Amino acid sequence: MSEKRLGENTHARRLPDSTKDSPDTGLGICGWILVYVSFFLTIITFPLSIWMCIKIVKEYERAIIFRLGRILQGGAKGPGLFFVLPCTDTFVKVDMRIISFDIPPQEILTKDSVTVSVDGVVYYRVQNAILAVANITNADSATRLLAQTTLRNVLGTKNLAQILSDREEIAHNMQSTLDEATDDWGIKVERVEIKDVKLPVQLRYLQTLTTIAAEKNSTIVFPLPIDMLQGMMRGKQ
Repeated sequence: MSEKRLGENTHARRLPDSTKDSPDTGLGICGWILVYVSFFLTIITFPLSIWMCIKIVKEYERAIIFRLGRILQGGAKGPGLFFVLPCTDTFVKVDMRIISFDIPPQEILTKDSVTVSVDGVVYYRVQNAILAVANITNADSATRLLAQTTLRNVLGTKNLAQILSDREEIAHNMQSTLDEATDDWGIKVERVEIKDVKLPVQLRYLQTLTTIAAEKNSTIVFPLPIDMLQGMMRGKQ
């Protein structure tokens, strides 16, 4: 019970202050005057104003409505039909579906001083629309940049043999690190995959030569005429 209460308190501390206030506080007298004027203008311009006031939020979306810069009480809204005031309200949609992106190939110096090129794939989704809008300018761009730096930092502590053999463990460590770092942004990192590890040209040549040497027999037999063999045998006798 205490752990649940602690988690709720931590979540509340991450939320903007405007979401903790009641709808009757924060706007002030001037704010409410502007709201009433906007509502009055909406009425006298009806039905033209209806096209600017009615917003539709789809099943996989959530909407954040700002009134005079403050998030409306109740947090993210949707799905459904919503009414906004054209002069005082700002409407922001957030896609809650899982999003995937490729990590561009990163040149990484391993622990044993080998330079490799590694790329990957990250799957994430927005789990808190308010944090994704209010706590960061562009959650998608920030997550992409963080994935690149995390890939370099994690693989930089591994040697080449570990990178080639422990891809699943490395991907899991990356997923945990990214998920913890993006928690304050309202992002949930679902999965990380290491796609390809490209070795330097010199190592690829060495690997090819080693494979050829293992497949070929190193013993070389030269053909000799039978007469020469008979002469050698007589000489020994």
